[in-house]
Amino acid sequence: MQEPLKKTSSATLSTVTDMTGRTLNVPAPPQRIVSLVPSQTELLYELGLDHEVVGITKFCVHPGHWFRNKTRVGGTKDVHLDRIEALQPDLILANKEENVREQIEALAASYPVWVSDVRTVTQALEMIREVGMLIGRAEKANELAERIDAGFARLTGIARPKRVAYLIWRKPWMSVGGDTFVHDVLTRMGWQNVFGDEHRYPSFTEAELAARKPELVLLSSEPFPFAEKHIAELQAIVPNADIRLADGEMFSWYGSRMLKAADYLADFCRAI
Repeated sequence: MQEPLKKTSSATLSTVTDMTGRTLNVPAPPQRIVSLVPSQTELLYELGLDHEVVGITKFCVHPGHWFRNKTRVGGTKDVHLDRIEALQPDLILANKEENVREQIEALAASYPVWVSDVRTVTQALEMIREVGMLIGRAEKANELAERIDAGFARLTGIARPKRVAYLIWRKPWMSVGGDTFVHDVLTRMGWQNVFGDEHRYPSFTEAELAARKPELVLLSSEPFPFAEKHIAELQAIVPNADIRLADGEMFSWYGSRMLKAADYLADFCRAI
């Protein structure tokens, strides 16, 4: 790892605090950004950046032309520090949950690393506004947050009350606990997360799922790519449940994709 970046005397620095309470000095505005968070990468595009974003992860699939053309620095949990060093960023965007703490700490020794911590829709809106201020796009970020807020407000209580299990992994089976962004989305829609009494991403047995008696089971498209072939497998475990495939990006991405998610979630509820 290189020595800490040496800022030129003419650089205008802004002291900011990230969502984990860390303070850092960032050029105002930054000109060489590496994003380690797919939903925040898409947000940077939505806020009007392009050449300023010099590095992304292999999971930053939106927008497509960025995914094809920008330097990929590894995955969210296996960042290649040498690739980031070669890019000489003046800002790195990371996330407390999606990235590995040890790697973020190593990067923070040399670069300004702004870490988000998003577990609710409200915190997602806060993140959007703070990133907007960070990159010199505050007005556009505020407008985006207001539009998303209005869209999600229309979702409040839109769904008929149901006991819902939202599955994210197979072998082992895993769901979402009560302190996650997905849980907050489900709750806002009027559904009860049957694993809401658990923390983060609990694993469970088939017998434990059956005992929770979900009325609706949602099979997310990510991080495990659930598909039609898995529906019958789950139906055998909870024969009385309605089992549906769900677009994981719409339920779990907490950046600008939330603008599209509001309509998707509304239509999803009407189809059930």
